[in-house]
Amino acid sequence: MEIKNIKDVETFLKIVDSCNGEVTLTSVYGDKFNMKSKLTQYVAVSALLGEHGDELELWCSDKCDEEKFLKMFSDHPEMV
Repeated sequence: MEIKNIKDVETFLKIVDSCNGEVTLTSVYGDKFNMKSKLTQYVAVSALLGEHGDELELWCSDKCDEEKFLKMFSDHPEMV
């Protein structure tokens, strides 16, 4: 799913941390950010908040994890 305007980074990262499977952000340039890695989270957050934040796609390996993000996006429609 495409994402943009993630301003509530804390909520976003809490959901990432609660996921059981892999969570990946992918850029249009082919960059892949493993969001389960704390170090990578710092890099990805700067991309989310930077000028390319609206060009990222979120991928979840577990459907239950995907549902967590869908709920977050329904609660915060400005993020999608």
